[in-house]
Amino acid sequence: MNRTAAAPVGDPLEYTFRDLHRQHRLAAEYPRIPGLLRDLPPPELVDAGRVLSRLSVDEVVELHPRTPVVSVAVTGHGTVTGVTPSLTAELARHGLLLRPHVTDFDAYVFELSDPNSALYAARPDLVACLLDHTVVFDEVPVPWGPEHVESALAATERRLTTLADTFEAVGHGTLVYNTLPLPREYVAQLVDHRSRARLGAVWRETNARVLRLMEDHPRLIVLDLEPLIGSGLPGRDVRLSTYTGTHLSPELTAGYTRELAHLARGLSGRARKCLVLDLDNTVWGGVLGDDGPEGIEVAGSYRGEAFRAVQRTALQLSAQGVLLAAVSKNDLEPVREVLREHPEMTLGEEDFVRIVADWAPKHDNLRSLAADLNIGLDSLVFADDSPYECGLVARELPEVAVVRLDGDPATHVQRLLADGWFDVREVTVEDVARPARYREESQRKDFLDSFASIDDYLAGLGIEVEFARVTPTQVARVAQLTLRTNQFNLTTERLGQSDVEERAAAARALVLGIRSADRFGDNGLVGAVFVDRDESVWRIENFLLSCRVFSRGIESACLAALLEHARAEGARQVLATYRPSAKNDKVRDFYPRNGFETESVDDDGTIRFRHDLIHVPERPRHLRLSGNIGRTQL
Repeated sequence: MNRTAAAPVGDPLEYTFRDLHRQHRLAAEYPRIPGLLRDLPPPELVDAGRVLSRLSVDEVVELHPRTPVVSVAVTGHGTVTGVTPSLTAELARHGLLLRPHVTDFDAYVFELSDPNSALYAARPDLVACLLDHTVVFDEVPVPWGPEHVESALAATERRLTTLADTFEAVGHGTLVYNTLPLPREYVAQLVDHRSRARLGAVWRETNARVLRLMEDHPRLIVLDLEPLIGSGLPGRDVRLSTYTGTHLSPELTAGYTRELAHLARGLSGRARKCLVLDLDNTVWGGVLGDDGPEGIEVAGSYRGEAFRAVQRTALQLSAQGVLLAAVSKNDLEPVREVLREHPEMTLGEEDFVRIVADWAPKHDNLRSLAADLNIGLDSLVFADDSPYECGLVARELPEVAVVRLDGDPATHVQRLLADGWFDVREVTVEDVARPARYREESQRKDFLDSFASIDDYLAGLGIEVEFARVTPTQVARVAQLTLRTNQFNLTTERLGQSDVEERAAAARALVLGIRSADRFGDNGLVGAVFVDRDESVWRIENFLLSCRVFSRGIESACLAALLEHARAEGARQVLATYRPSAKNDKVRDFYPRNGFETESVDDDGTIRFRHDLIHVPERPRHLRLSGNIGRTQL
């Protein structure tokens, strides 16, 4: 571990991970760890994970209270202890801490089938059930044929389905399976090609059915190992498999834990939202200012095809809700012109929510971009071919994920996708519509400029809000809001889809969705309120609103409507909680601004509020509120 990670440009002290370890400062400097691990190759990354796994999680949290902790239980049929160092390092790369719970050898059936097991008692956020070929071949006689494997595969599939059913009923968090790799030596034991073909068919059919288990089990994720093996990672190390019972190779285990860390990052609300692309030698080959529109490479040549692949990948991400922006050192009009008129360009001007082309420092433009889009800097992924620009952004804006696209452009797509920055559990209808809605926001800003006051602007915007109980089709989006909304999130509680379903079905609960629209378009489902009703005292468990619709009175209108409804239903008090995070300080005074009194303040900064429902605030008059919450028609 003596490799120096990409050091901040101009920083006279080029710290390495090894430096901090030698000085016993890893816990004290934990926020620096992601930057130091970013460029380490896999073997050194695992070494770093072994060191980090010896840190006290509680000590790090005490020093850095806002560091997210992910609790992961690791179980399986074989030896799974090797997962912990790799997963520790992968989570640390994203600023997360691992609290592990590792089960005994071959304990997965017992741990997942017994509701009173130690695994369930630990209430982990993720349960990684690591599967390999031995769950099948340990049940196959010798000699064997494809029909014996098919029978064992069917039994394995039934077992996995039963365990997933149990987890749905009693588990907490998310269960993770993986597809089963088929080692070549088992295929080669069949000497005729017809039998080999049948074995391959039944094996792949079972893997396909395991992948489809997600359709009926909302708490289950299945990671497909086939693409990792297809990328060149060996599936098995025969010596480790034979002598230690570790049936996935270290390389495949590292790839698996990287995917698992991406999942954990998304479930903790830290998935990125916006891909910011440089243009020259990133989106196209060449320099527009020097080569002109006719000289840049976007298709046709071998380099042009590499850049077209980048553009196609960006467009694919955008179609799933990732915001695309450009930040380039260029003149704006030539950039707009080439995006509009170049006949071979895959990306067009309309595919970007913002295009920033000037000669200002890129880190300043990234700050302005995040402010314009009303998202955090930690929602940005910045991709550039210049090591200098990447180093400068990494130093000035450590919250921004930086992807270096220097070197052969044929590798650009691979580098862009390597860290799964935008991975989420599920893409919703709201996600797909997000880029168009951010482009509509530009129209709103232009509209605002035509008014002398904010009040006139809001009155002319024609805001319509629907505030009503969440429907089954909205559950996935509400869960996503709890995972991805950070600024207007009063308690930052993260919920999965099944958690939202349980809340919505509970007799005492109200789970309310907020939809909004205005003269420029439909914003979709932008917020949610969770309420627990206990006789005469109601508790707002959380209140969330998308950053896209801040400061339009929507939140105040919905809160006033909820208080009106509580009073009409005979409630005497409504209680609410604000729990501080790194992002939600701007809503600390939301409840006091709407008539709540402070009851107490905890040592961790949590504030508890009370409203006695004597004087309910009026709803803002510039918007129209409709919907049905309980028996109250708005």
